[in-house]
Amino acid sequence: MSDFKGTIIEESLADKSILKDFKILSTRVEPVTDEHKTPWIKQWTLDEVEIPASKAQQLAKRIGEALDNEHEWYADFKNDTHHYIIFRNRVFLVDRTDADQYKEAVKYGMSLGIPGYQLDFTPEIVNWKR
Repeated sequence: MSDFKGTIIEESLADKSILKDFKILSTRVEPVTDEHKTPWIKQWTLDEVEIPASKAQQLAKRIGEALDNEHEWYADFKNDTHHYIIFRNRVFLVDRTDADQYKEAVKYGMSLGIPGYQLDFTPEIVNWKR
């Protein structure tokens, strides 16, 4: 299985020390807009990370534990065949060819109040979630 890549929003983490466990490929900062639905912060610091396949499951669990417990966030990373979608209390390992597995993860995220447009994991499911 190939390595995974994804983005972690630093402001989503209650415990930012977890970032030392990742290879950070790049970092960019976005000012928060109304569309972000995160008025309690002024910016998103987005770290593009690489995760060895051999550590993906372990690090997915650790990210879930590190997410801010006052607000609903998620993180995700994927390779060519699989996609980890990580919420504070639940981790989904999705086969990227199975739209139903994505639907379950999106429904869960929306049930937490995360806007649907932020749960745009794959173009195939964009139409049904609106």
